[in-house]
Amino acid sequence: MTAPHLSPVMARYFQRTWSHGDGHSLFDSDGREYLDFACGIAVTVLGHRHPAVTEAIQRQARRLVHVCSGLGYIDVVTELSDAIASVMPPPLDSVFFANSGAEAIEAAIKLARRTTGRPGIIAFSDAFHGRTYGALSATTSNPNYQRGHGPLLPSVLIAPFPDIYRLGEGDETRATELALEALDRLLEEVGPESVAAFLIEPVQGEGGYDPAPVAFLRALRERADAHGILLIADEIQCGYGRTGRMWGFEWSGIVPDVVCLAKAIANGLPLGAVVSARSLQERWGVGAHGSTFGGNPVCCAAGVAVLRTIDDEGLVANAAERGQELTAGLRQLMERDPRIGDVRGPGLMVGVEFVRDRDSREPDGALGEAVIARCADRGLLLLTCGAEHNVVRWIPPLDVSAAEIRHALAIFEEALGGDPG
Repeated sequence: MTAPHLSPVMARYFQRTWSHGDGHSLFDSDGREYLDFACGIAVTVLGHRHPAVTEAIQRQARRLVHVCSGLGYIDVVTELSDAIASVMPPPLDSVFFANSGAEAIEAAIKLARRTTGRPGIIAFSDAFHGRTYGALSATTSNPNYQRGHGPLLPSVLIAPFPDIYRLGEGDETRATELALEALDRLLEEVGPESVAAFLIEPVQGEGGYDPAPVAFLRALRERADAHGILLIADEIQCGYGRTGRMWGFEWSGIVPDVVCLAKAIANGLPLGAVVSARSLQERWGVGAHGSTFGGNPVCCAAGVAVLRTIDDEGLVANAAERGQELTAGLRQLMERDPRIGDVRGPGLMVGVEFVRDRDSREPDGALGEAVIARCADRGLLLLTCGAEHNVVRWIPPLDVSAAEIRHALAIFEEALGGDPG
């Protein structure tokens, strides 16, 4: 398929044309069916054409497609804000709606700077927060994303992420200690009184499906409290039950000051959100931020249906249970195949890292890309991540079945192929 009038700037995992989706299956223009474990990059958490979401979209579209929230209030937008607040820990009770994850990050940066009166944002290596300028300034998961786009946002500083597999060489305590030492040096150099916020993914997405150690997130919370710094959790990919808990930060027992949401929020419709305590957004000030399309009624109707379905069908628990089965199966493969250096991640956010050998941990991106191509040829959609494309990410729908997990693992094993030695 050629598309001469589409910009070539968009990188594409596959050279296929997609026709339609149904449940957990995606179909190409030749009518071939694929088990969709890519989910539009962690978006279609209820699969395709979910009846509750589809009905909510259709009902709202017949009633009202658009009114800018700046004109007043819309019932379904208010309903979604109530629903999101109900699944957040106190004091996170105030929601601003945007159109995407990058927009949510931009808003969070603006909120942090204006409410603290400080310029500094400390983000972490290998993070992905988006492609717009503020979000891009904190995005280091791939050098190509920033290259040639400068100057970027000033006063955005990068500290090492506590990568257990690489920084800690498999030792979680060592990774935490090294990352905290580097963070403390950075704080001393710039002065913590100049820092508005820490910005972190509790589980890194694009950077390699790396969970932040519990001890590191707790230490980050402590430092934020000690210095009047806001802690922003980017839950755009790891939120909404993906990790086997509703939010990735819950694994550490901390509560961030600001949470950014998108991707799964409306099962495919463009929507993002920034959540914080109402007092913080009041300090931000009326008119300090806004959006023409943010909080679109049709998108919000889908968002209400997503949260209701997750609750009604117990999908957070299902993600935890199916995730254990998936991880167990992948680790069995790892025992037999030395090209797999690591299997990591909670719930249904699992990364499989390919290496040339386990001693050097040298990334094998060619193998990662070859394996997802072979899986696609066999009817399973998986994606790579990491700067070297050597991590295969598993992001099935939250309502995936045990049988689908087994089927996907069998395809993956076949795609690995040949003599693993």
